[in-house]
Amino acid sequence: MKLARFHLAGGPVRLGRVDGERVTDLSAEFGTSLRALLPGLPALRQRVEGAQGPEHHLSEVVLDAPVDDPQKFLGIGMNYREHAEEARRAGIPIPTSQLWFNKQVSCIVGPTADVVKPDISDQLDYEVELGVVIGTRCKNVTAEDAPSVIAGYLVVNDVSVRDWLQKRSPTFTLGKSFDTHGPIGPWLTTADEVPDPLALRMTLSVNGEVRQDWPTNDMIYDIHQQIAYLSQVFTLMPGDILATGTPSGIGAPTGNFLRVGDTVRAGIEGLGALENRIVAEG
Repeated sequence: MKLARFHLAGGPVRLGRVDGERVTDLSAEFGTSLRALLPGLPALRQRVEGAQGPEHHLSEVVLDAPVDDPQKFLGIGMNYREHAEEARRAGIPIPTSQLWFNKQVSCIVGPTADVVKPDISDQLDYEVELGVVIGTRCKNVTAEDAPSVIAGYLVVNDVSVRDWLQKRSPTFTLGKSFDTHGPIGPWLTTADEVPDPLALRMTLSVNGEVRQDWPTNDMIYDIHQQIAYLSQVFTLMPGDILATGTPSGIGAPTGNFLRVGDTVRAGIEGLGALENRIVAEG
């Protein structure tokens, strides 16, 4: 099942179920917050799948971030083998354990929203990533039990401001959290529709030129290991988003950064794609 948040031109945000090229408005029965729906979704699944409401073609709506208000938006650094080697060649030490950072939730935007290039940097970079959305409150989850706490998956572009990331913010948070630098979507695909999240192909193109093209099976720490690691420290909450790492091909090693006017398309097999335009600040 694919669940989305959307709006019609000038209208309020709605919650919907995506079937092919159509979206059914579920707001009258289930409200407009996907995060609020997630804890009860297993019990409500049949009702959600069968619910009726106004229908719209996807071309008639604007898709919003499926979860715009998570308590946590976290990313793991250098979690793909080839990307870690790419970083090593650039003189960046490869971490010996999972390396996590915050993306402030205020950076989240929808799958077609504009991404702002800040005036204070010319090092705007892209990172296609598989996003995991937590479905239930959980703590001290084992890797074996981790599948039971995953609500579903979505596409993330972990937009990064490299000079702030590497020189001005050793914790990564500032360089990862500029406004609009967290496009996610286009919808949440529930976990039952993704039999093996480590058998998906990720691609990212800039103005039609492919920059990243890599399978998710190159992760150093898999999704279940990530959940087990994090949940030792803090409680994971419904709607929390984990960006699970990016493959090689980012702009930093070559200096091939994003410019105003570029269009970035980030997609993952079976989960859909984001398409965001880079615009000037202000």
